[in-house]
Amino acid sequence: MQARYVPISGGMVGDDNVAAFRAALRDMPGPVLAYCRSGTRSATLWSLAQADDMALPQILGATKAVGYDLSGVIRRIANGGRTPVARPDATHDVVIVGAGAAGISVAASLLSRKPGLDIAIIDPADVHSYQPGWTMVGAGVFTAEQTAKRMASLIPAGVTLIKGAVAAFEPAANAVILEGCLVVGYKRLVVCPGLALDWNRIPGLVETLGHHGVTSNYRYDLAPYMWQLVQRMKRGRAIFTQPPMPIKCAGAPQKAMYLSGDAWHRSGALKDIDIQFMNAGGVLFGVKDYVPALMEYVKKYDATLNFFYNLVQIDGPARKAWFDAAAPDTPVERIEVDFDMIHVTPPQTAPDFIRVSALADAAGWVDVDQATLRHKTHDNIWSLGDVMNAPNAKTAAAARMQAPVVAENIAADIDGRPACADYNGYGSCPLTVERGRIVLAEFGYGGKLLPSFPKALIDGTRPSRLAWLLKERILPPVYWRGMLRGHEWMAKPHKITAS
Repeated sequence: MQARYVPISGGMVGDDNVAAFRAALRDMPGPVLAYCRSGTRSATLWSLAQADDMALPQILGATKAVGYDLSGVIRRIANGGRTPVARPDATHDVVIVGAGAAGISVAASLLSRKPGLDIAIIDPADVHSYQPGWTMVGAGVFTAEQTAKRMASLIPAGVTLIKGAVAAFEPAANAVILEGCLVVGYKRLVVCPGLALDWNRIPGLVETLGHHGVTSNYRYDLAPYMWQLVQRMKRGRAIFTQPPMPIKCAGAPQKAMYLSGDAWHRSGALKDIDIQFMNAGGVLFGVKDYVPALMEYVKKYDATLNFFYNLVQIDGPARKAWFDAAAPDTPVERIEVDFDMIHVTPPQTAPDFIRVSALADAAGWVDVDQATLRHKTHDNIWSLGDVMNAPNAKTAAAARMQAPVVAENIAADIDGRPACADYNGYGSCPLTVERGRIVLAEFGYGGKLLPSFPKALIDGTRPSRLAWLLKERILPPVYWRGMLRGHEWMAKPHKITAS
């Protein structure tokens, strides 16, 4: 056993102390045990010493897991363990984290209410995708190119786009820390970075995606391969998976199944294809009113529904997948299933920098009031889209309704008024049951049906050609030319009435 003495005064961890600790970790034989009275100085030194080798969210997650809150040294960790400049590199009236459907829409809606407001959007991406279109790409209806535009071309005029990845938040200092230790200050913050797709959680998946019949409509580059597989398949077994909730667009896994089944039905191949739907949950769809219509198509395509089946491993070259079958009150059983093609919906979580932050609830989602979408603890922070914890469906249609609510409430806050708009949990899932027909599911909190159209025009509980026209022809331009430009067509925020 060797010992190394690195004396630290309480609350005074200098850059030279970090260098000495890093040298001790490098030079001493492992495992290395660090000791101080409470463990805080040891945890702080370890975090700062790892700053060049580990991502900031990983460091914060590791220390948080053993009971240490290192929010006070976030900037130092982001700065490679060295003491940074205290002042922000830039400050804006409103900072929006995420330039997806939610982020750009709320920026545009804010500007329509407060022209000239100093807004910045932070996002590392060069391309913005219309993700609701990827299911249609996987069915040969859209091309992938129709679902993508240059990010810079979509940012509202007058809004600053900061191209970078968020590493952490400092809500007490009204600051966002980017990778590389760029510090962006704010008066008000909107958090909407979307979900993280955890492909790596399923062993064997990453290395075989796009090959050996393994695909997913949840990725821009893989949706075209989905359509290629459907066209080529003449016989065999096709598997469609759905992981545990929450996921974005909970209907998307079965949309892929229905559209594939329809293509095989039209080509005459369906009689020779075994369709298996592997759902980690216990129901086909969470709002029971839509299930009867969906079951008609399950029967039409002779699909087998396997509930409580969760994909846990895959071997693409061998064309084998393994599922944990875990029905309630029964032992978990590992099931091996052969396939000829498999559409995988990946497990999904909040991004790491959200889960380890002071903004997250115990489950890792941004903690908001489900009506006003304001953070429950930090009153100058709002969140919308897939990353917040309101119990609504995670869909682009939900973000379309949430953006005006957040914009209205931020505008009211700027004027010194209380929240004046609320969100009813609206979400929409156009369930593409066949090419040319859609079951248009629209619902809010508690599964309450919230149809946008008279029943005589579109009965959402039944397959509709008009709903298909809406999905194929109307919604894409509404997205690009309306929602992202602050035009709140059929999305005007509901105003809170004084009691």
